[in-house]
Amino acid sequence: MSDSTSPPTAAPPPPPIRVAAADPLRQDDFPGEVEMSLVDHLEELRRRILRSLLAVVLAAAGCLLLVRPLVRLLEMPAHGIRFLQLAPGEFLLVSLKVAGYAGLTLALPYVLYEALAFVLPGLSRSERRLVAPAVAGSALLFAAGLAFAWWALVPAALQFLVSYGADVVEPAWSIERYLDFVLLLMLATALAFQLPVLQLLLGLLGLVRWRSMLGAWRWVVLIAAVAGAVLTPSTDPLTMLLLSGAITVLFLIGVALVALSESLRPAKA
Repeated sequence: MSDSTSPPTAAPPPPPIRVAAADPLRQDDFPGEVEMSLVDHLEELRRRILRSLLAVVLAAAGCLLLVRPLVRLLEMPAHGIRFLQLAPGEFLLVSLKVAGYAGLTLALPYVLYEALAFVLPGLSRSERRLVAPAVAGSALLFAAGLAFAWWALVPAALQFLVSYGADVVEPAWSIERYLDFVLLLMLATALAFQLPVLQLLLGLLGLVRWRSMLGAWRWVVLIAAVAGAVLTPSTDPLTMLLLSGAITVLFLIGVALVALSESLRPAKA
C-alpha cells in the first residue's frame, strides 16, 4: 500500500516549440525578402536617393570639363545657322545645362541599379527573371529614344522652322534657346521610349493585365497623337506623326512584355 503522504511525481516538461524562421514556400518564391520596419525602408530609400544624386552631380561635373565639344556636337543639326550670345553669361548657363543633361544620361545606369536594389527583395523568382531584360531594355530604349530624336525629330523640326519664313528673315538664333529646344526634345523622346518598361512594372505589380491594355488601344492612339503634338516644339506634322507612331509601336511592345510576364508568373493555388 503506497504512502498517501508522499509527494506526487512531477510531470515531465513539455517538448520545446520549434518555430520556423520563415515559410519555406515563401522563401522559395521570394528568396531575397527581408523583414524591415517602415522607418528602415525609408532610411534605405533616403540613402539610395542621395547616392543617385551624388552620381548625377559627379557625372555632370565631369561633363562640364568637356562641355565645348558637346555644344559643338549639338550644333551639328543646324547647318548654316549663326548662334548668338544675347546676354552676358548666357553661354555659362548653357554649359551648366548641357553638363547637367549629359551627366543625368551617364549616371542613369547607376540610378537604375539603386532603384532595382531597393525593390528587388520584394520580387518573386519568376519576376526576377525579367529584371535583367527590363533594365537592359530600359537602357536600350533610352538610347534609342535619343538616337531617334537626333536622327529624325530634330532634323525634321529644324528643317521646318528654318524653311518657314526663310525668304523673309535671316536665321540667327540664341544659343540658349536653341539648346533648350534640342535638349528638351531629346530628353522628352527618350523618356517617352520608356513606355514599355512602365507597362511591364504595372503588370508585375498586378495593377493591369495585357488584355485590358490592348482593349484601350484607341485611347492610346489618341494620347500618342496628343503627346506627339505636345512634346515636339514645332508644328511640323511629319515630326508629330513620327513621334506619335513611335509611341504607339512602343505601347504594343509593352503589351507583349506584360503578356510574357503573366505567362511566366506561377499560378495561384
